[in-house]
Amino acid sequence: MKFGITQTFDCSYLPQQQEKLLIYAEDKPGPYYETLLEVGFRRSGEQIYRPHCDQCQACQSIRIPVSLFKPSKSQKRLLKRNQDVKVVLSEVNKAQYYPLYEQYINQRHEDGSMYPASEKQYASFLSCNWITPLFIEFFLADRLIAVAVTDQLQGSLSALYTFFAPQQQARSLGTFAVLQQILIAAQLGKKYVYLGYQIDSCQKMSYKRNFLPHERFFKDKWQLITKKEQ
Repeated sequence: MKFGITQTFDCSYLPQQQEKLLIYAEDKPGPYYETLLEVGFRRSGEQIYRPHCDQCQACQSIRIPVSLFKPSKSQKRLLKRNQDVKVVLSEVNKAQYYPLYEQYINQRHEDGSMYPASEKQYASFLSCNWITPLFIEFFLADRLIAVAVTDQLQGSLSALYTFFAPQQQARSLGTFAVLQQILIAAQLGKKYVYLGYQIDSCQKMSYKRNFLPHERFFKDKWQLITKKEQ
């Protein structure tokens, strides 16, 4: 396998920090994608990468062992509260997704690197010519209120991004989407659901710690976390 290292640039998550990435540099990563996930990599568009920072180790890849996961009391209440939401699976990137994505980014992430949303940015972020993402649609009555985009691999699902109607914030659709991906992974016989990176000091990522037990990739090995850290 061939890899490259990017130049240093401002960190997207931690103020005053610099980051650089280790990039998979071959043309056809598909056969190796799950192997790379197992050593802390992640996909964004066509690119497979892993943080490779000199002074910071805050980013830890996090995954849910499907057979061990047990929803908390609050997660069970959330599932019950969203019983009226219909879940549909699709492998087609439909035109109706982008307006929802645009609304989500422009109203909820004005301080983020993806603001303002554009169709070109949306396509480059999610699309890939060597794997077809799974689009998990969430409907309230006949109205699309959320989409979770995930990659389906032989032994796992790898969550890429979830976006939802901002006016539905009270439904906690981000957490609900992760719970649904864990349920779908169990139905498909998958071993893990990868959730990307966890940064404990980043408030936007703190929800990932609530899925227990989970595993974190730290010092080149996966470590099982069974209790929520304070």
